[in-house]
Amino acid sequence: MAVVNKEKYLGRIIDRNVKRYLQIFGAVCIEGPKWCGKTWTSSFHCSSEIMIGSPENNFQNRQLAELSPSLILEGDVPRLIDEWQEVPSLWDAVRYEVDRRGQKAQFILTGSSTPNRKGVMHSGAGRIGKLRMRTMSLYESGDSSGKVSLSNLCNGILTPAMTGEVSLKELIYLAVRGGWPGNLGVSEADAQLLPESYINAVLDDDLRRIDDVKRDTHKVSLLLRSLARNECTTASINKIANDISEYDGGQVDRTTAAEYIAVLSRLFLFDNQLPFSSNIRSSVRVKQTEKRHFCDPALACALLKATPAKLLNDLNTFGFIFEAMCERDLRIYAESFGAELLHYQDYKNREIDAVIELEDGRWCAFEIKLGTNQIDRAAADLIALRDSIAAEKGGVPPSVLCVICGMSNAAYVRPDGVFVVPVTALKP
Repeated sequence: MAVVNKEKYLGRIIDRNVKRYLQIFGAVCIEGPKWCGKTWTSSFHCSSEIMIGSPENNFQNRQLAELSPSLILEGDVPRLIDEWQEVPSLWDAVRYEVDRRGQKAQFILTGSSTPNRKGVMHSGAGRIGKLRMRTMSLYESGDSSGKVSLSNLCNGILTPAMTGEVSLKELIYLAVRGGWPGNLGVSEADAQLLPESYINAVLDDDLRRIDDVKRDTHKVSLLLRSLARNECTTASINKIANDISEYDGGQVDRTTAAEYIAVLSRLFLFDNQLPFSSNIRSSVRVKQTEKRHFCDPALACALLKATPAKLLNDLNTFGFIFEAMCERDLRIYAESFGAELLHYQDYKNREIDAVIELEDGRWCAFEIKLGTNQIDRAAADLIALRDSIAAEKGGVPPSVLCVICGMSNAAYVRPDGVFVVPVTALKP
């Protein structure tokens, strides 16, 4: 029996890439954070399935997978193998079976954690294609009108349109609620219960299960709170360790913090933005630090106990949370058409909130601002940066400049050529 009712399935942006990968590979592995919809999406694309983590009959499926992996693979194709990392040897069994059959679209595997290499002999390269799934964007959850295509925007195309009023309280609710399918439609009062449960599940269960190593959950909690305070920044490990001491009075040394972050990353808890360099021949030195993000900004809100009421009175904090929500959406939309989300920061103290690099090498610069009163300054900064990069030896300037705004009620092109688009009007 299928997990998902295909007639009621709420389509996801990743669907197109799942279909594409099934035409290319013998198997597809869909990875991502817990509860983001991997099983539902995979089930929609499959003809049969088996849930490795099902507790039915004393975890019978897991025991069968350990004793006889080949039996698990029998069934109509594509066949879903959900939470395969519970029995890592399944990876090699799938790779072997793909080779033996010599056909495409045989299996879809899902995983909410990355197992260590123990029990996995082969990478699966060329046989198993990997896709990263994320929580829902505002367009997927029905909270964006989709009047503006990011793909068109990155090619310099924008049809001006009124997009409707969006209140500050609504934007705060969307960030606190997050993009989990199971959290859609919940009340403002209950919006943080699911993100809080997510954090608790990581601390109480997932952290131990990933490699059977017992860790100090209090220190992990301190680390997570510090990362929440540094959401959407390029804070170093040293700064994180110092931040824990300053704000929480705890002690987590640099080595321990780095180890914990590495383990939590295997649970897909983070989704950092890599740095962008406009041209390797440029004379400008570009910083190579990642911008820190949780997999969904709602986790940062939950860790900080930043309720909608608190954020309404702390717009400085919400500015970072809002930027993170926009960058989550930009990443989802960009990856759907083969582009990549990055950020720019150089040693001349010039920054760009979000950079989208296209497959042909062109790149687009985005500033993210909550209020319309910030648009003029953001547009001026983008123009100044574009012109200075163009004037430098080897510099390749951005082909598109855009301000993503929270509370604008229209998408339009300014007289200076800078686009202005509300985040609640975007789609791929």
